[in-house]
Amino acid sequence: MWYPSAVESMTISEFKAVCTAVLEKVHRTGQPVRITRSGEPVAEIFPVLPPPQPKRWLGSFRSSGKILGDIVSPVTDEAAWDVLRT
Repeated sequence: MWYPSAVESMTISEFKAVCTAVLEKVHRTGQPVRITRSGEPVAEIFPVLPPPQPKRWLGSFRSSGKILGDIVSPVTDEAAWDVLRT
């Protein structure tokens, strides 16, 4: 994922005071925030990447088979069926 080079920075004491709001802003805007201590970066907060979408399985075999013959009629002769003998 690409992040802009101009990342918002704040000191660790500022972050501690508004931690929840900063996390919500990162989640909402997708923009990372750099946390510094004495001017040196100590952490960066990035938004969570969405999980990869699974491939849909419906239709996955659409080009792998052929229908040969009648798929509606019984496979065997109706006379061979026990249920029809009365």
